[in-house]
Amino acid sequence: MKIILISILVFCLLINADAQKALKDSLAESFAIGEIGPAASLNIKDGKSSYGYSLAVEITPIENWLELESGVTSIYGSHIKETDVDFLFKKPWTLSSKLEFMLGIGPVWEHSNSYGVNTNDFGGEAALDFMYWPFTKRQFGFYFEPEYDYKFKAGHEQSIGFSGGLLIGIP
Repeated sequence: MKIILISILVFCLLINADAQKALKDSLAESFAIGEIGPAASLNIKDGKSSYGYSLAVEITPIENWLELESGVTSIYGSHIKETDVDFLFKKPWTLSSKLEFMLGIGPVWEHSNSYGVNTNDFGGEAALDFMYWPFTKRQFGFYFEPEYDYKFKAGHEQSIGFSGGLLIGIP
C-alpha cells in the first residue's frame, strides 16, 4: 500500500514539474495580470443577495510560491450598496500549461450604505482561484473565483460569493 501511495505522489510531482517546465519554455510571462468581470454575493445569515462587478490586479513576487492580488468589488442589492477592497496572498499551483489553481487568504475592508447609513468594516477573506489560458502567450484568459468573507464587526457577518470573467496579461 505504501508503494502505491509513494508511486502516486512521485507521478503527481513529475506531472507538475513537467507542466511547469513546459510553461516556462513556451510562455513569456506578464508583469501583472488584470481581472475584470461580474460578481455576486450571498449573506449567509439573512439570505440577501447582491450583484455587481469586480476589478483586480495580480503580481507574482515569488515564482510558484506567492502571488499577491489587490481587488475592488462593488455590489448592489435591495437598499444596499457595498464596496469591498481586498488584498490576498495566494499560493499558485500549475495544473497544466493552460490551467492554474490558487488558494488565497487576506484582509478585506468593506464600505457599505444600507438604508442611508454608511458603515466601514474589516474582515478576512478566503478564495479559490481557477485560471484558464486558452492562448500560449497568455495575453487573455478566463477566471472563476469563489470566496468566503467573514466580518470582524459585531454580529460577525458572513457571506459567500464569486467573481469570474476576463484575464488580461499586462506586459
